[in-house]
Amino acid sequence: MARLRVLSARGDTTVEWDRARVEAGDPEAVAAVREAERIFEEQRQRGATAFKVEPGQPARKLTRFDPEAEQILVVPRVAGG
Repeated sequence: MARLRVLSARGDTTVEWDRARVEAGDPEAVAAVREAERIFEEQRQRGATAFKVEPGQPARKLTRFDPEAEQILVVPRVAGG
């Protein structure tokens, strides 16, 4: 199961999809990927940073949505002051 997690002060928002079902053309799985991509793009436009997180590997910064990633973690811009 692949997932997009967006961290926030209100708690994480998570969208999950089954990559095998997406490949098979399952409408629900395809819709989940589209929603994850929409959220990813929206958050990036707001200045968030995204990382591809996979077991046993260091996190890698993403600039484009990767539907094949096991997990994408989106961290909102941190405001200082």
